[in-house]
This record gives sequence, structure tokens and C-alpha cells, in this order.
Amino acid sequence: MARADKEIAVAELADRFRSSSGVVLTEYRGLTVSQLGELRQSLAANAQFSVVKNTLTKIAATQAGITAELTDLLEGPSAIAFVQGDAVEAARGLRDFSRTYPQLVIKGGVLEGKPLNPADVIKLADLEPREVLLAKLAGAMKASLAGAAATFNALPAQMARLMAALEAKRAAEGDGGAGAPAAVSPDSSGPAPDEPATEPEPEATEDSSAG
Repeated sequence: MARADKEIAVAELADRFRSSSGVVLTEYRGLTVSQLGELRQSLAANAQFSVVKNTLTKIAATQAGITAELTDLLEGPSAIAFVQGDAVEAARGLRDFSRTYPQLVIKGGVLEGKPLNPADVIKLADLEPREVLLAKLAGAMKASLAGAAATFNALPAQMARLMAALEAKRAAEGDGGAGAPAAVSPDSSGPAPDEPATEPEPEATEDSSAG
């Protein structure tokens, strides 16, 4: 490959590293062209699977700031899945294909700048798809909002019952003293309860025959 062609290839690989949310490095020794085509087709929605040259890929990965953990694995026939969609689905596609065709060996990868070993890639593949996780999150949020709405709706009724109870309590306290008999003042001018009333004496009249 001419020097200019190598520079172009390195630049393209570096751009793909930078534009991908993650990459998974594999070894494809023993796979046929048709099998590689089948794998590319299965990953098409979430990743671009490409056979790469180790020397050029190391240079491109270094330029893109990819960790040394990945570049150290660039040995033997190498192919990289550049993740541009759902990383979980891409990892699941690689895992399932490797179960059918053990010639595909998952060697490691990088996701959001963090290195992944083969076990990490398998764990990623075991996660639920992004759509399922989002649906569960939306369901949890909906249930939480419904509970909050029920609480807010119940507040006016609770306040009304509280106000009614306070009014009833005030009314009961007001009626308690209305029917009680009035106390008799000790200074009253009326007769004592146990003493009979006396009639007033008649006034003396002047005798008309006097004198």
C-alpha cells in the first residue's frame, strides 16, 4: 500500500474510532467470506463490522486516544465492530454469532472511553435492550406520578373533613353553656327561699272626727 493510501486509511479509521460510542475487537480466523457477510448484516442496525490491518489500526487508535488495552490486543486476523447504535444489541449480536461460529473470538473493546475485557462484553450482551429499559423507566415514573396525583387529589377532601370537624367542635363548645340555669346573686332583694313573704303594714289614716 502506498504511503498516501496508508495515511488515508489511518485517517478514516481514526474518524470511525472518534465517531463510535464503542468498539469491540474480534479475531475471525477460520470464518468464510459469506459468514462474515452474515455477521455484518446482523449487526448493521447497531454496528459496522470491518476487517482491519493491525499496524494501521494501532496508529489510528493512538491518534483517536483509544486506550492501550485495546491496541495491545491487535494481533492475528483482526476485525472491529464500530458501535454506532445500541451497544447492548451490538454486543448481543457478536455473542450470539460466536456461539454459532466459535471461530469468532471476542478479544475486548472500549465503551464510552472505558476498556472492556471479553467477560465485560458478554455481561453487556446480557443486559436488557435499551427500549426495554426505557419502557421500564417510563412505567416506574408513570406509577410515581400517579401516586403523587392521587395524594394531591385527596388533599382537598381531607381539608374539608378537617374543617367540618373543627366547626362541629366549636358548635358543641358553644351549646354547652346555653342551657345552664342562672346563678342567684346573694345580693338579690327578693326573699330568701325558706322565708315567707310579709305583707306591708297599712298606713295610718287621719280620723275625721277628731278635734
